[in-house]
Amino acid sequence: MTVPFVDLKAQYQSIKEDIDKSIASVIEETAFVGGKYVTAFEESFAAMYGVKHCIGVANGTDSLYILMKMLGIGAGDEVITVANSWISSSETITQTGAKPVFVDMDPEYYSIDEKQLEDKITANTKAIIPVHLQGQMCEMDTILAIAEKHNIPVIEDCAQSHFSLYKGKKAGTMGIAGSFSFYPGKNLGAYGDAGAIITNDDTLAERCRLYSRHGAAIKHKHVMEGINSRLDSLQAAILSAKLPNILKWTEQRQANAKYYDSILAGITQVITPKVRPETSHTYHLYVVRVERRDGLIAFLKERGIETAIHYPTPLPFLPAYAYLGHQRHHFPVSHEYMNQILSLPMYPELTKEMMDYTAASIKEFYAR
Repeated sequence: MTVPFVDLKAQYQSIKEDIDKSIASVIEETAFVGGKYVTAFEESFAAMYGVKHCIGVANGTDSLYILMKMLGIGAGDEVITVANSWISSSETITQTGAKPVFVDMDPEYYSIDEKQLEDKITANTKAIIPVHLQGQMCEMDTILAIAEKHNIPVIEDCAQSHFSLYKGKKAGTMGIAGSFSFYPGKNLGAYGDAGAIITNDDTLAERCRLYSRHGAAIKHKHVMEGINSRLDSLQAAILSAKLPNILKWTEQRQANAKYYDSILAGITQVITPKVRPETSHTYHLYVVRVERRDGLIAFLKERGIETAIHYPTPLPFLPAYAYLGHQRHHFPVSHEYMNQILSLPMYPELTKEMMDYTAASIKEFYAR
């Protein structure tokens, strides 16, 4: 049996007619940049989230950068984020001219350890970026209380947490703004790069929209210097076709995670993901911690089972951040877990037979 890590073709086949119709409409109308397809997706996504503004942009990385720039973050400033994330969470901080400040991961939920957050705040701290990793939201009450105490805006990185919930509130709606990626493998994914910003702040929304479109609401009338980061119309149409399915797909992911939990429960060498109380985990990733990980990866690969590591090297230990001089003991949990974490196949179309085969193969490896 072959078990791919993610199967985008299976998802396409399930909604092929809607996708093909959407793409054909854009091509037929040659409406490739801006226009009604982008507006339709922005309005639909904002409505589902219950927010005033959605600004489509070229990718999730740009959405973080644009938000920080429009909040006035620049040279001499500091922005706090988590140590165990994709580099977009930190490289965008540097791109503004600011300095990334990392916080170790929580040992149970793998998100930013909010207990260490306040110790990282200085007079130069201008934003906090909690990353809702793997589909599970951070401990937002604590983070927001600390941010309010120090008058620091919170930008939620929701690249892996579309429609995740914390105490009934959706990811991206609790801070000043939410940043989303629609990279193809995401829970809501385009067929190329795409991203969005959501916010209820009218001024911030207007500035982000202007900045992402060369600083102009009307062509040739530039009120500021900006960048070119527009959501492609084809991607917007594809996302609109997928959006009505997202809650159903989320339920399927959650059911798959529950089944994984049950069939992996008896394997002492495997620690399954823990769900934070009063949250709805949407399982962009199903991340376990395992013994002898690299051997297990090779064993599963031989049996046709694809896995991945998110992420093999914590951000502070990357060569890109060597200039910050971080040592292993500065981020002990991230350092310990970097050789243990493993992402198993997870997507709505994953079958019980595939999960049974995966669990059986894991059991066989540890029985050797």
